[in-house]
Amino acid sequence: MLMKNFALLAAAFTTVMPAAASASEIFGGVHAHAVKTPLSLEADREDGVDFSAGIRGNGILGTPLQPHLFAQVNTNGGTNFLAAGLSAKFGRSLYVRPGLGLAIHDGSASRFDRRDRLAFGSRILFEPELAVGTRLNDRLSIEASWVHFSHAQLFSGQNPGIDNIGVRANLRL
Repeated sequence: MLMKNFALLAAAFTTVMPAAASASEIFGGVHAHAVKTPLSLEADREDGVDFSAGIRGNGILGTPLQPHLFAQVNTNGGTNFLAAGLSAKFGRSLYVRPGLGLAIHDGSASRFDRRDRLAFGSRILFEPELAVGTRLNDRLSIEASWVHFSHAQLFSGQNPGIDNIGVRANLRL
């Protein structure tokens, strides 16, 4: 049932994301799952490694804003995410890429604490991210990446948040 819901939501995101129709870049990464930071309150309930894969579209109307869509899967039975949003790349050889999106997850949306998993308090989360990267050649770049998932206590008082930190490789199409 869970994979069916993820498949339906992935199809919905793909339908509304122009990135899927005109991808300019694909990316994949490896992240440490639930890294303890000041933004994540209960990161010790999940751990492991996350693998991510996604696409970015072309700049919107001549701006640096690129739509993105990605999935992040945990290897240790923790929460998995599917996110869509916008990011912008500033710089050429060395660059910074801030981004913001919305994500859904297959973890606990409960508003009550759990011992085994993070209880996010909402099925929908914000997905701010920040990457610092370098271009290796005309088509390939690599970046250090931080991705945060939470709802900023807008949907409930329960909001542990989770931070994933790692590295991504980007391939320009």
